[in-house]
Amino acid sequence: MPSMNIRCVCSTLSLLAVMIFTTILSSAVVGAEPDWNQFRGPYADGTSKATGLPVTWSEKENIVWKTAVHGRGWSSPVIWKDQIWMTTATPNGKELSVVCLDLNSGKIIHDKKIFDVVKPQYIDPSNSHASSTPVIEEGRVYVHFGAYGTACLDTKTAKVLWSHRDYQCNHWRGAGSSPIIYKNLLFLHFDGYDYQYVVALDKETGKEVWKKDREIDYKTRNGDSKKAYATPRIIEYEGRVQLISPAAKATLSYNPMNGEVYWKFYYPQHSTANRPLFDGERIYIGTGFGKAHLYAVDPGGNGDVTESHVKWIQQKGIPSKPSQLVIDGLLIMVDDKGIATCLDAKTGKEIWKERMDRSAFSASPIYADGKIYMADKTGLTRVIKPGKKYEELASNKLDDGCISSLAVAGKSIILRTPSHVYRIENKQK
Repeated sequence: MPSMNIRCVCSTLSLLAVMIFTTILSSAVVGAEPDWNQFRGPYADGTSKATGLPVTWSEKENIVWKTAVHGRGWSSPVIWKDQIWMTTATPNGKELSVVCLDLNSGKIIHDKKIFDVVKPQYIDPSNSHASSTPVIEEGRVYVHFGAYGTACLDTKTAKVLWSHRDYQCNHWRGAGSSPIIYKNLLFLHFDGYDYQYVVALDKETGKEVWKKDREIDYKTRNGDSKKAYATPRIIEYEGRVQLISPAAKATLSYNPMNGEVYWKFYYPQHSTANRPLFDGERIYIGTGFGKAHLYAVDPGGNGDVTESHVKWIQQKGIPSKPSQLVIDGLLIMVDDKGIATCLDAKTGKEIWKERMDRSAFSASPIYADGKIYMADKTGLTRVIKPGKKYEELASNKLDDGCISSLAVAGKSIILRTPSHVYRIENKQK
């Protein structure tokens, strides 16, 4: 009898232990930070909830690994579990490839040419033939090279599952917009010199679901003023899901399922590159080149909302290339020439401004672990604390500059320079 009681107690304790372990495991999974799966990360806004990230580093400090990547490509790294993916191209644009690294070791897992290009288009010297960031999900990665082609690959084998090469567009100075996913759809922007349109593909098969020409009065025949490079994003506002799609001269809101236009608003600029931000109340749109402006827009309108739904406009210190951040009611950005600015997100009023000497920026800043990371073209990454005054925590130099935006994986920063990829993490002493 006593032995039976002991067995019962042991069984009960074992069951309790399993239940506790399962609860802890479930909590860990639920609370885990999503993978950095697209341009500007899982929340599409450059932010991460990761903690324990490094503040200081150099070529000799806090570098877990450093791996050389061939070719010339400005696409940002995307991460899924233990894989890091990016695109690259030969400098002349005749060979377009994907590269996959192992997150733990930095070893190259896949290095595969996807497309050959007989006659590459002209690109601006500041651009590359592989500037569009992939988007990744479980088992699949989608890579985009503008008019040169789009492909879906199996992440385990790098086998091409489907590809598209039949969308025409003269990007004139190179492609830059990145693909995004919503439900079963993959969205692509083609805003070129000659054609301007948006495409939604079935992500499983690559078949076209809808295609919409831009319904924009450009007020010019100059195709150079019709180009754009921005990546769209999905928002939901007052129960309506919208594809917010910046273009030259205007931003449009589409029904993502069928391409119906909900609203649009106009601005004077072209070559729009910033990815839109959304704080639950307002969308923030940077307008590109021709002296960029920043608009705060109420997304609840219909039709032409230029005069009715624009809440404020800021014209000073607005970046043409780097996207902005919204953190606790503050809108923080750094422009192409190295001037960092903080605005009140509700009113657009300037709170502070800081000039970063001898710096030029293309990469978008990220926010994680209570800090903002701003990487410039010289190889310097400034770490600042967000707030109502400028406070720099560190300044970290690497051998080469940064044009691609940073990514976050666990407690690591993944940083791509024109020649290498780094995993940066606080190393135990």
